[in-house]
Amino acid sequence: MALALCLLFDTEGDRTIRRLWQNLAAHGVTTPLTHTHGRHRPHLSIAVLRNWDLDAVRDALVRLPAGEPVPLHFQGVLAFPRGRISLATAVGADVARRQEAAAQALLATGAELHKYYLPGHWIPHVSVVTRGNAQLLPEIAVMLMDVLPIALDASAAALIDSSTGQAWPLPTLP
Repeated sequence: MALALCLLFDTEGDRTIRRLWQNLAAHGVTTPLTHTHGRHRPHLSIAVLRNWDLDAVRDALVRLPAGEPVPLHFQGVLAFPRGRISLATAVGADVARRQEAAAQALLATGAELHKYYLPGHWIPHVSVVTRGNAQLLPEIAVMLMDVLPIALDASAAALIDSSTGQAWPLPTLP
């Protein structure tokens, strides 16, 4: 179980990623559409917590300066351990600073931040395959590369419980 601080896409961006998930699923690939509870939303996680106090986390995030919407440009594919395949995006220095500020604010609440989201360790990505394997990787990579590049805007933020899909929208982007 984890709690993720997610940047959520505008309507067009959400639709774009969902179509990509549907296309991959139609080819027998496990995507967030069918993974676990099936309530996953397209997003860019900027922090993932292993242990937390929800009220303290929400209070800390509300105190961060409000950020502008984030334009994202996905130009590559990443393969992570345990069959996770994602779209890679570059982010500007401002977004990296915002991620670091959010991570520091969350750590200050006593929450345990997943090691890959500690300042300096974050790799910005959007998950598209949740259970790939080495045999499928070339086919998946071709399907993804055929639709790249993709430009999306992150225009909202929420805390999302990965075990249930329950979301707590935030009033601003951190």
